[in-house]
Amino acid sequence: MTVSAPVSAAVSAAVSDQQGAAGTAERLPVSVLTGFLGSGKTTLLGELLRHPGMARVACVINEFGEIGLDHLLVAKSTGEMVVLDNGCLCCTVRSDLVDTLCDLFVRRVRGECPDFDRVVIETTGLADPVPVLHALMSHPLVAARYRLDGVITTVDAVLGQGQLDRHPESVKQAAVADRLVVTKSDLATPETAAIVIRRLRALNPAAPIVVAAHGAVAPTALFDAGLYNPATRSPEVRRWLNEAAYQGAAPGHRHDDHQGEAHDHSREDCGARDHDHDRRIASFCLLVDQPMPWENFLDFADALIASYGERVLRLKGLLNIRESAVPLVIHGVQHLFHPVVPLSHWPDGDHRSKLVLITRDLDRATVEALLDRHLSGVASGSGTET
Repeated sequence: MTVSAPVSAAVSAAVSDQQGAAGTAERLPVSVLTGFLGSGKTTLLGELLRHPGMARVACVINEFGEIGLDHLLVAKSTGEMVVLDNGCLCCTVRSDLVDTLCDLFVRRVRGECPDFDRVVIETTGLADPVPVLHALMSHPLVAARYRLDGVITTVDAVLGQGQLDRHPESVKQAAVADRLVVTKSDLATPETAAIVIRRLRALNPAAPIVVAAHGAVAPTALFDAGLYNPATRSPEVRRWLNEAAYQGAAPGHRHDDHQGEAHDHSREDCGARDHDHDRRIASFCLLVDQPMPWENFLDFADALIASYGERVLRLKGLLNIRESAVPLVIHGVQHLFHPVVPLSHWPDGDHRSKLVLITRDLDRATVEALLDRHLSGVASGSGTET
């Protein structure tokens, strides 16, 4: 699958329909809770379900028994679904996540279950979270009703270092996270916990790191990690993109002039360099100073996905496109992209395009060269503010 058809159609609609952001904000936010075996995500989920702020949350889990619902004062059960005393709704994944999410929404509309305004999906310990993200982005019924809020990844403060060393799944879970939760800090020495935190920061510079003791974390520290502020129903691009975190680790590339001027590709990708699995992950931000023709950007995206799609774990961007009077937000996971979201205005005076990428087995220089090649005909001095 290439990116050109869905993204091209989405941008064409976005350029002509300036209400896209508002429509996306109305979809139900979904948080994906992942983490390696024994990392404490089930304990974390159990503590979250006890919180009064979780009363209007639907939780999709693999097995009821895993989170100890007996201790959560179950009010009633309907086989695949239970309602807790605080009003929180839990259901199991029957066979397919898409079916479960669609069924949940239908029951909500019919009034057959408590109303909810957020969904939390807990994956198994060995799960790759990317297929879950694909389901949220690619299935038309799911994508029309739900939107990805963020990926929450738990990492064990005591055993996390060894798990990251031995298991590439653990590294990938941490790399794609929007929130990182270091669990069991009460059982780890300060030195051990600090080593894990430093490693996570190198793997994923932009994700806030929350330290949990006994699984206790306030929901406000984990949710609303997506593009939209739920209170204002408006996008918060600077917080969501957080390109400054990547620039601090590896300065962004400036496309001031594509008339043959040499570029510096010698800078190291940000990321830990002391561990084999970590070396496969790169996180970086690319900057483009001048407005880009849509066709040029589309050619770049097509080439990136066609050649390296499986290696692009996450891609976030704020684009200055010549054909659009407003900035456009893009978000992709491997081969798939969310529909492009037009913003009503720039978040600040910086009108450069910004592309934030998290990749595996794909270095910054390769992506940078690909972008250079497809923007080689873009004249400089087009008037973006810097």
